[in-house]
Amino acid sequence: MTHPWRMIAGWLLSLCASLYLPTAFAADKELLDILLGNGVITEEQHARLLGKASLSSDDILTPAETSVAETSEPGIVVVVEEEVLDDKIRSSVDAEIARVMSEESPVVADYGSKGFGFATRDGNFATNLQWRAQFRYNTPFNSDPRQLDDFTDEKTSSFEPRRLRMKIGGHGFRPWIKYYFEVDLQPARDVDADAISSGARVIDWRIDLAKWEWGGIRLGQWKVDLNRERVDSSGRQQFVERSIVNRVFTIDRQVGLQLRGRLFNGTAADLNYYAGVFNGEGRGVKNSNEDHLYMGRLQWNFLGRELAWRQTDVEFTEHPTGSFAIAGFTNEGACTRWSSSGCGNLDGFLQPAVAEPDQYRIKQGVQEFAFKYRGFSFQQEWHRKFITDRVEKTQSDLTGAYMQVGYFPHYLIDAFPAPLELAARYAYVEEPNKSDRLFYNEREEITLGANWFFNGHRNKLTLDASHLIVDDGLLNVRDSENRVRLQWDVSF
Repeated sequence: MTHPWRMIAGWLLSLCASLYLPTAFAADKELLDILLGNGVITEEQHARLLGKASLSSDDILTPAETSVAETSEPGIVVVVEEEVLDDKIRSSVDAEIARVMSEESPVVADYGSKGFGFATRDGNFATNLQWRAQFRYNTPFNSDPRQLDDFTDEKTSSFEPRRLRMKIGGHGFRPWIKYYFEVDLQPARDVDADAISSGARVIDWRIDLAKWEWGGIRLGQWKVDLNRERVDSSGRQQFVERSIVNRVFTIDRQVGLQLRGRLFNGTAADLNYYAGVFNGEGRGVKNSNEDHLYMGRLQWNFLGRELAWRQTDVEFTEHPTGSFAIAGFTNEGACTRWSSSGCGNLDGFLQPAVAEPDQYRIKQGVQEFAFKYRGFSFQQEWHRKFITDRVEKTQSDLTGAYMQVGYFPHYLIDAFPAPLELAARYAYVEEPNKSDRLFYNEREEITLGANWFFNGHRNKLTLDASHLIVDDGLLNVRDSENRVRLQWDVSF
């Protein structure tokens, strides 16, 4: 029976012979060069076969069914059987197919820090796909207590699929035309909440025109670049969740347009700037009036190196790197707070659905500092927020601040495991009392945490324990409670 590799070789040679002679000769020579280079034929066979006007599979295979080769010892020969030769041909063909696919395929694929990547060989189009999940355990409650009643509510011990995300990003037409989408597939909900609250939702979508480092344009919907704690991905946090400051002072995701860039790269005046205009209604909502949310941020990279938007120093920053930033925004509308769910209200303020379209004028500022060096990380923020109620003719002043520090003790004491990071955080919020905004409540958070990094932020286990305090200014009563959380965060 004819061996299949003979059939393949015969078919290839017949195809070459079906073309005019110069082309056939060129194809035959290329095939013979490949067979010679892979040790399938000898130089003598190569020279002899080049002299033929055309080739067939019999020219290559038949003479070699039982090949005889002399050795260095006189009178000793080695017989090469057909099966051995067929294996060589098979390996040669496989190697050539692999080379052609690798070098001539218009699309290349790989796996890296952004997940699975697909790109055209010319570099003008690329797409990355990544899946991420957070699985969390909380006790004795899930969220941060904001009122005294939260301490007397029934205690819970709960497993929670906190986040399940699909991320798609890359560039198109040119490497500097970038895009990004993020879908939240199944956020958890309370037992009495409507099922729609745990439905899939697009939380980020944006396009960046970033041809020049000194200036670019971003448009779409994303977490506005106001402060580090919020912009840092929830998958790149130092603790299980952000501090008690976040809920009160974040402006979260907005729809709009932003100018952004970096100036004086690598010098003592190294700066990042951000200036944007947004609807001010939160995620996925059109503007309800003619007013907009305006924001700006100026970040000084005082050591001439830019600090990435991520917490901990799991990357082991070789050179000291830090930033100092100031930022602020102003907005008029029905919102007094924002979250990934969109426009909302702080305790004591009307819900957006019943508030006047321009009832609240908000002005807010933040000062921020961050630093990393050789396993050590530190960051802090200080916020001030002013809310003017145009209907009730009142003004409320809110203050919030946090600081946190982390270190990999292995770099100091070898006995500590290298993947372990220890961290601590203190946070403080002063805000109007829910029952009477003329009085103010104070809240505090003291949290100790530990991270075990299996593969950086892409696969880590986080444990933290918090002491949470609420001081009610109206009732002049103070209460506190402890909370423990454990979370596995993994990206594929």
